[in-house]
Amino acid sequence: MSEKKFDPKKLQKLNNPARLADIPPDYIWEKLDMDKPDVLVEIGAGTAFFSIAFLHKTQCSKIYACDMSDIMIDWMLENVSPQYPGIIPVKTAEYSVPLENAIADLLFMINLHHELENPALTLTEAARLLKPEGKICIIDWKNREMPEGPPLEIRCVPEQVQEQLGSTGFQQLQIFDELPKHFLITGHKR
Repeated sequence: MSEKKFDPKKLQKLNNPARLADIPPDYIWEKLDMDKPDVLVEIGAGTAFFSIAFLHKTQCSKIYACDMSDIMIDWMLENVSPQYPGIIPVKTAEYSVPLENAIADLLFMINLHHELENPALTLTEAARLLKPEGKICIIDWKNREMPEGPPLEIRCVPEQVQEQLGSTGFQQLQIFDELPKHFLITGHKR
């Protein structure tokens, strides 16, 4: 496993309710300004912690909770799917999500971007999955010292992510920097 990747053996950290205080779903939805999205895709879903929060927030019909880790997929199948049938775990490869083209109104990635070995390939795949005029939302750790989060040397800056999004077919990009520990970037599929 790459040193940049989250260790699936620490998956219980992903279920910490404090994460909703650090990254409030209400804040995200205010910035996204979306009316009743039907299908969402989360890449790097982990334990589907934010998929569950977004399902409650949006009342969408389904969320594809995508992850590369067999441990995470098995955990979701055992602990999430029985209670939330609208959340569908999907095993992915590094740059390939086995879903149809143009299925999602929103694709989101939370605390994943810094782990990507080739962000352009992941963002190109994200664009493929989005409906025309679908939205993307990327949230990641700010690039500054703090007692939690990934090592500083693998964090990214929002302008770098914005540039990557622009070069892979996204437009109307906005950076939101008000959260203490994270930045948020939104965009539309071109």
